Amino acid sequence: MKASMREDEWASWMRAAIAGDADAYRHFLQALTPHLRAMARRRCEQMGMPRSDAEDLVQEALLTIHVKRGSWDAARPIGPWISAIVRNKLIDSLRRRGRTIHVPIDDVMETLEAEDHGDGLDHIDVERLVMQLREPQQSIVRAVSLAGASIRDTALKLGMSEGAVRVALHRALKTLAALYRSEVP
Repeated sequence: MKASMREDEWASWMRAAIAGDADAYRHFLQALTPHLRAMARRRCEQMGMPRSDAEDLVQEALLTIHVKRGSWDAARPIGPWISAIVRNKLIDSLRRRGRTIHVPIDDVMETLEAEDHGDGLDHIDVERLVMQLREPQQSIVRAVSLAGASIRDTALKLGMSEGAVRVALHRALKTLAALYRSEVP
């Protein structure tokens, strides 16, 4: 399938998901995840990062897409929006490691987000949903997905293995998605 056709399909599913179609959202995420995984692996390799960091990047990108899906302008292509999220998560990861990356402003000019003058309800909604999780899932989601900590750092802080943190994060995100769907009219 050509990239433009694939992105048109993703955009169609995302529009339906934003309108409340949970099946369309599931299709969108299932179709997008392998693409995100390939993109994350390629970018990690380009930056000299361990390939194992790609899955963390995918999880962070999926959570950001979930939380920020209302910010996507349905009149614009979805591919650049998704690529910008992955690129930003990669840059965040590199910053946490102490590496400096220089991105020419011309490369990101069209993806720069306008200043948000919202009322902050998105953060309150996210926090309300996270509060419904059990520990240590709450701590893991807050650390990895909201504060941007690495899986490794979170595992050390919580006295868990990295694999256990990944599994708990995956389950927590699945639970959050279900909680969100149950609240969407």
